[in-house]
Amino acid sequence: MNIQWDADKYTKDFSFVNQYGTALIDMIEGEGLTVLDLGCGNGRLTKLLKDNGFDAYGMDASEDLLKIARAEYPDINFINGDAADFSEHGRYDVVFSNAVFHWIDKAKQPRMLSNVHDTLKPNGQFIFEMGGYGNNALIHEALKKEFAKRSLRYIMPFYFPTIGEYSAMLEQAGFLVRSAVLFDRPTELNGENGLYDWIRMFVKTPFTGMDDALCEDIINSAVSQLEAELFKNGKWYADYVRLRCKAEAIF
Repeated sequence: MNIQWDADKYTKDFSFVNQYGTALIDMIEGEGLTVLDLGCGNGRLTKLLKDNGFDAYGMDASEDLLKIARAEYPDINFINGDAADFSEHGRYDVVFSNAVFHWIDKAKQPRMLSNVHDTLKPNGQFIFEMGGYGNNALIHEALKKEFAKRSLRYIMPFYFPTIGEYSAMLEQAGFLVRSAVLFDRPTELNGENGLYDWIRMFVKTPFTGMDDALCEDIINSAVSQLEAELFKNGKWYADYVRLRCKAEAIF
């Protein structure tokens, strides 16, 4: 994943990412299982997995986020590793992941899914949620228009698949898809500058190497353009669409 996180700001102002992931825990079948929280970030969901009786481990590529996780939850083993480039053969009963896989380039998805498959025990559970088709479409379209006005190309930095597309990838990697749902989830953002802050935190790649003044101009123009649709009753929202899946590693 090609992103550098502001770990402290992420932990302070974007806690909703973790909060929405709690529903995934209820999808795990069994007790006392070994669970890898893949892309664990600051470790809050890893801790919740542990509190629910699982033998939980966390893995993330960001040392800054892992530093926070290890300080907050010293009794949990947190591992530095890239979701698209790791393998711990046959170690876990469950691989669990929230809001991670849309950060991985489409070309790297098959390798990532193969790694996950090999990491699971036979018939292990793979439970995850990611951005799905149409996720933040209003936001990305507004940014694309602002780039185009300045004769710039907006490069989509995320991968948001349909159920059919991703189910096919899962099956190719050796998984049996047990459930998959694509659903809208408008998400309240924190603070009076919620949308501006969200873009600054999560949409980094298209602005790489850009003069900061131009970056500010584009973001502020996009925010102004989106106010009619995404600012409601004094609060900013992001137009999230999520893909939630449960699959089984078959061999």
